Amino acid sequence: MPRGSETKQNIREICRIAARVFYAKSYDGASMQDIAEAVGLTKAGLYHHVGSKDRLLYEIQNYGMDILDETVLAPIKDVADPREKLRQTIVGHINLIVRARDQEITVILHENRSLSDPLRKKLNARKRGYIDYLADLIRRVQEQSGKPPQISPRLAAFTLLGMINWLYQWYSPEGPVKQDELGQYYTDFFFRGLLGTI
Repeated sequence: MPRGSETKQNIREICRIAARVFYAKSYDGASMQDIAEAVGLTKAGLYHHVGSKDRLLYEIQNYGMDILDETVLAPIKDVADPREKLRQTIVGHINLIVRARDQEITVILHENRSLSDPLRKKLNARKRGYIDYLADLIRRVQEQSGKPPQISPRLAAFTLLGMINWLYQWYSPEGPVKQDELGQYYTDFFFRGLLGTI
């Protein structure tokens, strides 16, 4: 699929809208006609841009990983201190999950069972890269603390992702916990309760 800047922007807008349709109707319940109508294209025009429903789901999930890279990882790439880098990663990931604009995309990011094997493997390789990044960062924080690790870095990474990625199920910005407080609570809990580094 071509990736000129204009084409990439078009695909991103289609992904954003299609994610809302999948979120509302489920992947199996939404038709390409539903999505075409939502994005203002003919069905043929939609197929021209994305190729197939399976490919569209992959593009949405890949776009979700792009957003993670752009809004969470890129801004902290030059942070040297492992502890501060992990803290900012946690806060950034939380903000990404709970912000309204791309919530559908971040939710559907975890719904890859419908992808065909080749596309699922490709996406899973990208997800593994993020898990590896977290595990390495956690390992460095543990080494920095000078205490014996209470949990393996990889298990801690999966635990952290589970905590954050489940937020969409219960968190409401209108509730008693504000978004900036949420990041503080999660980082305090993770560093103190799971890693025992405070």
